[in-house]
Amino acid sequence: MMKPNLKKFKITSKKPLPVDDFIEKILYEPEIGYYSSKDPFGKNGDFITSPTISNLFSEIISIWLISTWEKMGKPKVFNFVELGPGDGSLTKVIISTIKKFPELNRAIKIYLYEKSLFLKKLQKQNIDNKQIKWIKNFKSIKNGPVIFFGNEFFDSIPIKQFYKINNELFEKYYSLKNKINIVERFIKSDDKEVMQIKKFETLKKLKFIEFPKKGFLELEPIIKTISKLSGGILLIDYGYLNSNNSNTIQAVMDNKKISTDVMLKNLGKADITSLVNFNLLKEYFLKNNLKVKKIVSQRFFLERMGIIERAEILQKKRTNKEQKYMKETLSRLLEEKQMGSLFKVIFGYKNKNSDFFGFK
Repeated sequence: MMKPNLKKFKITSKKPLPVDDFIEKILYEPEIGYYSSKDPFGKNGDFITSPTISNLFSEIISIWLISTWEKMGKPKVFNFVELGPGDGSLTKVIISTIKKFPELNRAIKIYLYEKSLFLKKLQKQNIDNKQIKWIKNFKSIKNGPVIFFGNEFFDSIPIKQFYKINNELFEKYYSLKNKINIVERFIKSDDKEVMQIKKFETLKKLKFIEFPKKGFLELEPIIKTISKLSGGILLIDYGYLNSNNSNTIQAVMDNKKISTDVMLKNLGKADITSLVNFNLLKEYFLKNNLKVKKIVSQRFFLERMGIIERAEILQKKRTNKEQKYMKETLSRLLEEKQMGSLFKVIFGYKNKNSDFFGFK
């Protein structure tokens, strides 16, 4: 019998919650939500992201950013926005790298977009730089092209789930039973939800549908900003190209995957994510008049950007112990069974130049 602390999360028996609203409460409820109450990163947290695995990852993103600025004609004002910057590790390396390029260093304006007040405090402790601004929206970005970057950003935005039965859609909800048990319910979808999903060819033949409604709402102002100022959005995430009609929601606690039952017993103590449907994301970008580079694996992107060559240069100045550690972390980023092929990279953009590095 499950006895999660439901009162704190305002979960009652009166109104069932769709999956995305339920997960959002668990992750972001002030003071008690997962991202509102703890540092989830690193060995003492629940998961490790690429920037915290190795500075090499962040250096490669820095190099890609520099090359993109050059491809866009070295504009005198160049905006960079990190979406969901975690503990600030990536931005910290970007600042250090860009200082070696005085012209870009003068041009760049760096913004961090973070929903969690707890993580924002952590970022401010880790990054001490006057160039950076934390923003709640993108209205203050008014001049120059803008590059948005998110590493494991989109997979952290809760999704909706639907079953198609006799060509009708039923949405998955969480409901309270007997005041203590959280159970799944399926409720027939309203016409607005059905119409929204029917717009996407990627979803038409599926019997089980995961739909990132909240994710698309997050992308709306980003795409408007890109469309107005030019630029693009680079996303790296754990995901797939073709759905196999399965539930991709997963929970992680203490660096281990846990079952749904364990997650429901530990509300606010586990990270909850879902795999990103990259072909759906591509279709969304195209529908919103962005061009899209070929979707590639993280391994393909990092190798094309020269991560192996960079590692070889750095290894010459390292001790045997440091060389071994670098080899292990590089393997984790690149190996197919680890992050190499499981993570995908997509770049949606609006710019005259299409010859951006990392995708061919």
